[in-house]
Amino acid sequence: MWIRPQHKQLQYAGRIDWTDRNAPVFVFPCTSVQMRFTGDTLKVYVRNKKAYWENYLGCILDGEQTKLRLPDDGDVLLEIPVKPSAEQTDGDGSHEVLLFKRQDSCHEVTFLGFEIGEGETVLDLPYVPQRRIEVYGDSVSAGEVSEALDYVGKPDPEHKGQYSNSWYSYAWMTARKLGAQIHDVAQGGIALLDGTGWFNEPDYIGMETVWNKIHYNPVFGPSTDWDFTQYKPQVVIVAIGQNDSHPEDYMKEDYNCSRSARWRREYGELLKKIRGQYPDAWIVCITTLLEHDPSWDQSVDEVCGSLQDEKIRHFVFRRNGSGTPGHLRIPEAEEMAEELSTYIEELDIEW
Repeated sequence: MWIRPQHKQLQYAGRIDWTDRNAPVFVFPCTSVQMRFTGDTLKVYVRNKKAYWENYLGCILDGEQTKLRLPDDGDVLLEIPVKPSAEQTDGDGSHEVLLFKRQDSCHEVTFLGFEIGEGETVLDLPYVPQRRIEVYGDSVSAGEVSEALDYVGKPDPEHKGQYSNSWYSYAWMTARKLGAQIHDVAQGGIALLDGTGWFNEPDYIGMETVWNKIHYNPVFGPSTDWDFTQYKPQVVIVAIGQNDSHPEDYMKEDYNCSRSARWRREYGELLKKIRGQYPDAWIVCITTLLEHDPSWDQSVDEVCGSLQDEKIRHFVFRRNGSGTPGHLRIPEAEEMAEELSTYIEELDIEW
């Protein structure tokens, strides 16, 4: 029995392109669809478009996580093995699946529906959390290379995307600790300003362009705008400042040069634009444990102070900018999430 994307008992999270109601497009990491169902048959029908790397979907079925390899391009029907209901030792014999985007815009995936057994039923899921966070960040916020556990505290191994998993990003970990929904506007290699960072080399695209988009990778065609009325977070995390030193670490070389001053000015403008969309949200500005020069944190602190907005804060981690030369692995992301969620819980937030 086919379960189409518009089925009223499916739950979605993330910025999703709903132009075609029967073919929603997942772009950002942590974007997901969730279903509770009866029977022991589960298949998922998706369409993938690849920009680079190997592409995978994440799947958590009855609490057990796997990853599903996608074709480089085109439609595919993926069968997901289901533990027979008769073997379950607790519960009502139903199953719950969460299908999610592990990676950033290295690919876009269109969800075309689930298939369950004939005569089986889709059941109601638990309530949707009323706590909502949104994250603007780079590869660390996306969970890039997070599963390379043999490289904790070390540079990254050679990889083709197989170790990237947004479930293990500090961003999604923080959301789970807070019991919150998440929109994770995160892209590997992105900096604040166009023309810097690593994303879309050599025509670098920055967060100043991406922050209000759904589609933004030019490989997939024209960019499209996000409708901010669809999601109103109570907390926004801005985690930009890591890739901005490429191709030149001008902030480290001369904190007071014109380029450094421009970065601080544009960082402030981004925060003002976010504030314009979310007048009542708390905005928490951070960088990460990934090694970088402290001048970037100094700039973030200076901008936050200059805006004189009680609900715009700068949070600094215990091992900020010094924790690892490579991407954060699961334990390091857990460390960040624990510190950040504790800090957020102590704010006077009207959830």
